[in-house]
Amino acid sequence: MKKQKKNKSLWLQQAEIEVGCLYLTTAGQYRAVLAMKGEFLIYAPSSEGMEPLAPDDKMPFENSPWKKCQLATFAQKEYQAFAWQGTQAIKHKLTAAQLAEAVAQCNAKAAIAALLAE
Repeated sequence: MKKQKKNKSLWLQQAEIEVGCLYLTTAGQYRAVLAMKGEFLIYAPSSEGMEPLAPDDKMPFENSPWKKCQLATFAQKEYQAFAWQGTQAIKHKLTAAQLAEAVAQCNAKAAIAALLAE
């Protein structure tokens, strides 16, 4: 089986990654960046191959454990622009309520506090 070559033009730059933003990988996995400090971040990953989100959908992280990784690791995936809340973009800013929902869905409050205390 032939391995797919990664398209580096679809990788995010570290400077493009923001807390409170939602991203979509080319594998159809949503990722919400929950916290960032130094070279590390905590994000909520959804399942892969998800249907597009509707503007009023709940955050898609139910039962997804949070992940901690280095910014470089997070950036070196392939991301795509996606339409959400009437806008087409590579990243979408979450409201405070949506961000709180994502944090609650993946049970990340303690992990975020620990990261920010490092």
